[in-house]
Amino acid sequence: MNEAFSKKHYKLDIFQDDREFHHLYPPVIQRKAICHWTPLQVSRCVAQFLVTKTGSRVLDIGSGVGKFCLAAGYYEPGGMFYGIEQRKDLHDIAVGIKSELQLKNVFFIHGNFTQLNLAAYDHFYFFNSFYENLDGTEKIDTSIQYSSSLYNYYNRYLYKQLEQLPQGTRIATYHSLEDEIPPCYYVVKTHFDNLLKFWIKV
Repeated sequence: MNEAFSKKHYKLDIFQDDREFHHLYPPVIQRKAICHWTPLQVSRCVAQFLVTKTGSRVLDIGSGVGKFCLAAGYYEPGGMFYGIEQRKDLHDIAVGIKSELQLKNVFFIHGNFTQLNLAAYDHFYFFNSFYENLDGTEKIDTSIQYSSSLYNYYNRYLYKQLEQLPQGTRIATYHSLEDEIPPCYYVVKTHFDNLLKFWIKV
């Protein structure tokens, strides 16, 4: 079989089914998928909303093993997708899968989102990355510190940063408590029983 043909259809298959996509990851990562990684159907919907023009720079805040960025980069090749993740092991896994899939419009950053200049990006995806800090929630692992004070700090920080961004900035939130969204952003559409919300700053 032609190698290019085989690779093309391999990629098509994995981007059609979450279970197939998860096979790219180690078993320990696969077991966390239902709770922590964005479904492909959601990723496609978000990518379509956030890529408003060729070259739109989209930041995933708390990108984990990179599933959203990888899927969004495939579905919307005209967008530029960036993910920031503070866990080095998850970041490294994302980088490895990106290399395997050969997606040129996807980039992963190791660090805390508070180290970034959010003004360098056009639009944002947020799958409630801070929620782990609350008591009684399921954690990805025990490699980082958790506390309700961190939850509040991160929400306040993101809130203030989003306030300063220009009109027209778009945010997609998934399973969010919305503590991070300033009142200058308005919901323009919801999907998946209101779990996914699309916001625009006015």
